[in-house]
Amino acid sequence: MAKVTATYETMLVFNTKLGDEGVKALVEKFKALIEANGTIESVDEWGKRKLAYAIEDETEGYYVLYTFTCKPDFPAELDRIVKITDGVLRSLITVK
Repeated sequence: MAKVTATYETMLVFNTKLGDEGVKALVEKFKALIEANGTIESVDEWGKRKLAYAIEDETEGYYVLYTFTCKPDFPAELDRIVKITDGVLRSLITVK
């Protein structure tokens, strides 16, 4: 039986107070995590953007869009790790 995979998009918004090095480290951390559990199609760094409303007293965030394919059980684990990672302001995982 073939492995069932789906394509997902994950948008992560990182806290800019981490500085350039801290943000870069988180971008790489999640890229490595996704690569270990699936296949990355693209990592699109949108960079620093003004937030629509303040989150944790922040008005700017660093946006990164990951597009990847993986088995259906991985996004729940990814979401769990995102939620316990300091420096992530917001996240959204969707099936493409």
